Amino acid sequence: MNAPFDTPFDAALLVRARAQSSESRRSLIEELQGLTSLEARQVVGKLADLFGLATMETVEMFDQEPAFDRLPLAQAMARQCALLRQPGGVNASGLLTAVIADPFDLDLQTWLQVQAGCTPPASLRLCLALQSDILAYLGKQEESVRAVDTVVGERAGDTYGRREGKTASVLTFASVSEAASPAVKLVDSTLYDALKCGASDIHLESTASGLAVKYRVDGVLDHGASVGGIELAEHVISRLKVLAELDIAERRVPQDGSFRVESGGREIDLRVSIMPSIHGEDAVIRILDKRAMLAACGALTLDALGFNAPSLQMLRGLAREAYGMLLVTGPTGSGKTTTLYAALTEIHNGREKIITIEDPVEYHLPGILQIPVNEKKGLTFARGLRSILRHDPDKIMVGEIRDRETAEIAVQSALTGHLVLTTVHANNVFDVFGRFTHMDIDPYAFVSALNGIWAQRLVRINCPHCAMRCEPDETELASVHLSAGEVVDYLFMRGKGCGDCRGTGYKGRRSIAEILTLNDEIRELIVDKQPMRRIKAAAAANGTRSLRMAALELVRSGVTTIEEIRRVTLHA
Repeated sequence: MNAPFDTPFDAALLVRARAQSSESRRSLIEELQGLTSLEARQVVGKLADLFGLATMETVEMFDQEPAFDRLPLAQAMARQCALLRQPGGVNASGLLTAVIADPFDLDLQTWLQVQAGCTPPASLRLCLALQSDILAYLGKQEESVRAVDTVVGERAGDTYGRREGKTASVLTFASVSEAASPAVKLVDSTLYDALKCGASDIHLESTASGLAVKYRVDGVLDHGASVGGIELAEHVISRLKVLAELDIAERRVPQDGSFRVESGGREIDLRVSIMPSIHGEDAVIRILDKRAMLAACGALTLDALGFNAPSLQMLRGLAREAYGMLLVTGPTGSGKTTTLYAALTEIHNGREKIITIEDPVEYHLPGILQIPVNEKKGLTFARGLRSILRHDPDKIMVGEIRDRETAEIAVQSALTGHLVLTTVHANNVFDVFGRFTHMDIDPYAFVSALNGIWAQRLVRINCPHCAMRCEPDETELASVHLSAGEVVDYLFMRGKGCGDCRGTGYKGRRSIAEILTLNDEIRELIVDKQPMRRIKAAAAANGTRSLRMAALELVRSGVTTIEEIRRVTLHA
């Protein structure tokens, strides 16, 4: 099945197989980690042939059930192995499957046979997998199982506990495991899981039988775990209220708050929203990890955000205007604020006063005055913006235009010689005009102040380690208004799921943009309230390209899938 040993590294495998020394095993694992994913998989295949074992990848592991009754998750993670069984119980042959990364480790194999209760030892089926695939599988199971595993069986007799006198709880695997109260343990383990998998939001949904935990990763909501027990669900919500300094006795109205945790040596701000539901109360936790944003981008520049060259050129031109307004639009979580931060970083030269007002301040920009909104103290966007104008600014960033008063002040600021960068929620660049009309803003003043509108989305991209060629059928092509004749030069790719992408087939996201720059013709059409089709036609003649067209370019080059662009740009 695999190619014969034809390199010095391959030939050394046979020597190590006979030696079975700990030094040889360590050397082998280190060398595997130094290879590319494809090379490492090829070597694992040859090792499997040498020992007469089968190989297994993450996507195949997900097709089976974890045997955590035989090998608890904590021990599986410590030993970096897994015990699996076919769905519905032990498979027909009575075998459990052990997945290991090191075929030379006979002690591990013996230990797994004992854990599995397999007698004789031959009744345990061994499979070989990359260490990264096993860790990815266990990490995924950790999200859905560990929260339950640490609570089930410990609810009886435990009392509800709270930590006092701490502004930031430290989250580590050990601290989660040692928590005394089931509610505290579940909250901490959920936060730990979310931070580990890079989630932007955590959803805790009360159900008729308990609590459902979900994570939003790369913009998609992913089910994490289901925890039984109505009383436990109520305690978990109460725990969040205590952390966020909310009223634990109030269950009839929505509440908002925030708290902070420490993980990996950094403090992370969390915003909490509590909402009453038919089964009790639901909670959503927004994770504001400032360092994670910088780590994901590599550096806070426009080049690092993944836009194509024409889009970047237009955005830089709009951001470097002497005065006027640049509007960035898109749904929540589409990267609007990150784009504005990157633009401010590039245009900041130390010779101009730049002031921002945000809710909240998500990233600290050196040399720029940043003001956090505090509505409880009366500091709203509108009041803060008025004060900013008395502070001699050259450029202003308004985190979001939410109401008529803020919109009016922003427009007047742009008309009086300031450059205003701001965001507003709309599906595309043309829906922005309807939003400002709804706010009763004078259209002539608005288009006079407006330099351009930038709409953006974040599209998940195929995992580079498991993406394979695929051919969509006519129905799938028709869903994005394509025909077979139009896709002759398309390179369709799709990730099949592996350890690097946690079995999703996608790894990372890339930004796409729709840009409208205003000229005299478009301004006249807007002031005259002409039909939207005429405005779109004028915009297209002026170089505006839709979000759907930008997304299809990524599909053409094999970067993403039709399914993903349909999800992201369906209503754009």
